[in-house]
Amino acid sequence: MNKQTVAVFFGSRSAEHDVSIVTAISSVIKPLQMTKKYDVLPVYIAKDGRWFAGEALGRIDLFRSGKIDEYMAKHKPTLLELGDGLCLVRPSLRDIRTKIDVAFPATHGTHGEDGELMALFELANIPYVGCDMPASVLSMDKVLSKIIVEKAELPTPKYEWFYSADFSMNPEPILHVLKSLRYPLFVKPPHLGSSIGISRVANETELINAVEVAMHYDNKVLVEEGVPNLIEVTVPIMGNEKPYPAIVEQPLTNSEDFFDFNTKYIRQGGKKTGGKGKAGAQGYSKIPADISKALYEKAEDTAVAVYKALGCSGIARIDLLIDSKSKILYFNEVNPLPGSLYAHNWRAAGVSGIQLVEDLVEYALQRYAEKRQLDTVFNTNFLQQF
Repeated sequence: MNKQTVAVFFGSRSAEHDVSIVTAISSVIKPLQMTKKYDVLPVYIAKDGRWFAGEALGRIDLFRSGKIDEYMAKHKPTLLELGDGLCLVRPSLRDIRTKIDVAFPATHGTHGEDGELMALFELANIPYVGCDMPASVLSMDKVLSKIIVEKAELPTPKYEWFYSADFSMNPEPILHVLKSLRYPLFVKPPHLGSSIGISRVANETELINAVEVAMHYDNKVLVEEGVPNLIEVTVPIMGNEKPYPAIVEQPLTNSEDFFDFNTKYIRQGGKKTGGKGKAGAQGYSKIPADISKALYEKAEDTAVAVYKALGCSGIARIDLLIDSKSKILYFNEVNPLPGSLYAHNWRAAGVSGIQLVEDLVEYALQRYAEKRQLDTVFNTNFLQQF
């Protein structure tokens, strides 16, 4: 029996390009290979948008050493053929054609996690891991996700949003609206993950500077109130129609801090934990979160409700904010492709890295089979009128 070919896509023209490489190689490619069930094909999308496919791209040393530039100089970019599925063509004296059975995107941020790759897989009519295109679009737009969650009657911090172009043309009306928000405020580019471009501000001068930073990354800007007496928790979830959470996790920060990119990935949470936390994809954290049983269960229920409201499937991570005094729990954001699949949390919940990727492939195949039962073509006599 021939093995299924699973193509793992990573990199891309994203601010989270490097994080994507680590997720793909450490948490997807290696575990898939260890199952011995699949033929695994790494597909690297360079920062300039060129695609390359080949087994050598599954080694972290190629990227850590900087030799990826030499590799790309020696190899022609991979071509895509859309027809009866998706075929990757590696040009050479004898072109190497590989038909993809399942796509496993590991592309964080723009031009990948935001639904763009999923649209390609939909057009190619192949199974793919993770949230589908509509859910990815909603989840990766912090403004749209908040609107959907509010419609589901789930609390979210008070916020305002605006288009970057409108602020550039005339900032005064927008600044006037923002006066209704209570400091401290968080300024965010709505389409980015990994806390890139996010600023915490305490006054209008800092606010204007933070807006300019966010505008550098996005065509929208989101400004929201900070939650007092903050406890931040995050809930990884897996599944399709019947999703289930892993362990409610508590990133460790001081009340005035937040996890920016440097804290998450470069300093790995810093040394503020006194050695009490565990290193994970979001720095140091407590697994499980140090909250009451009632809040813990409410966090699980809220996260699953958000997952369903946004139409997520496969895997996602829901970030929540808790006011420890009022006990109110707020939706913060959704990550439809958690860094490193949040494998450390699933491992603590009893799901190994190998089982995690196997389950995700099965969820992809299950969703694909169910969608094939729906009619998307409708026969009419419309053209006969012309």
